[in-house]
Amino acid sequence: MIASVRGRPVGVSRSEYTYMALPNDANPLGNVMGGRVMHLVDMCGSFAALRHARLPVVTASVDQMCFLHPVTIGQLLVLRSSVNRVSRTSMEVGVKVWVENPRTGKILHTSSAYLTFVAIDEAGKPAPIVPVIAESDEDERRYSDAGRRREYRLAACKATSSVTTSAPELAR
Repeated sequence: MIASVRGRPVGVSRSEYTYMALPNDANPLGNVMGGRVMHLVDMCGSFAALRHARLPVVTASVDQMCFLHPVTIGQLLVLRSSVNRVSRTSMEVGVKVWVENPRTGKILHTSSAYLTFVAIDEAGKPAPIVPVIAESDEDERRYSDAGRRREYRLAACKATSSVTTSAPELAR
C-alpha cells in the first residue's frame, strides 16, 4: 500500500504484445498498413498506461512515427511499452515495435512512438495518477527525456490553439 502512495515502479507498467500480420492487415503491396501498426502501438501503449494508473485511460496525443522497415504477411510484430513520466492526470508511454521473421528469427526495430494518455474517473473527468518510480539509469534517462518532450508538446498545443481558421478557409 505504501508503494501506491509513493508511486508505482516502471516495471508495473511494462507490457508486451505480439501480433501476426494477416492478409487483411496488408496494402496491395503485401505490407502491413501503417494505420494498423499505429492501432497496435495505441493498444500496447494503453496496456502500460492502464497498468500504471489502475484507471481507464484515453489517448491524448501521439508523437511522430516513422516506419523504418516494412512488415509483410506472416511476420510477427512485437511491441513493448512502459510509462516514462507521469504528470498530474496524464502520462507519457513509450512504445517500441520490432518485426520478427518467424522462419529465420531475424528481428528488426521498425517503429517507435511516444503517446500521452489521460486517466479518467467514474464521471469521465481527468483523474490524478500516482508518480512513476524509475528503477534503473535507463528509466531515469527516459523520465528526463519525457520532461523535455512534454514541454515541447505543451508549447506546440498552445501555438496550435491560438491559430483560428474559419470554415471557408478550410474549404479552399
